[in-house]
Amino acid sequence: MNMFLWILQIVLALHTAIGAGWKFFNSEQNIPSLSAIPHGLWIALTPFELICAAGLIAPAIVPSLGILVPIAAIGIAAEMLVFSGVHLQSGEGQNGPMFYWLGVAAICAITAVARLKISPL
Repeated sequence: MNMFLWILQIVLALHTAIGAGWKFFNSEQNIPSLSAIPHGLWIALTPFELICAAGLIAPAIVPSLGILVPIAAIGIAAEMLVFSGVHLQSGEGQNGPMFYWLGVAAICAITAVARLKISPL
C-alpha cells in the first residue's frame, strides 16, 4: 500500500506541477466556464499548485514532513471542487472538464485519507 501511495503522490505531483505551468502560460479564457475567475487569481493559482506539488513529495526528502501530503492533497481537491462549482455556475453544457476535475478531487481525497488513516508517513 505504501508503494502504491508513493506512486499516486508522484503522479499527482507531476500532474499538479504541469497544471501550474499550463496556468502560467494560458489564460483562464481558454476554458470558457472558468472565465469568471479573475486573471490575478488565475495566476496566483500557479504558486499554490507548485507548493501543493512539493508537499506531495517533500516526505521523500524529509520524512518528518509527512503531514504535508494530506494537506497538499486536500488543497488540490479543494481547488478542483471550486473549478467544478464555477463550471456549474457558468451554465456550460459540456461537462467533460467538470468530470475531469471531480476525478482529480477523488484521487486527492483517496490520497489524503490513506495518508491520514491507512498508511501514514
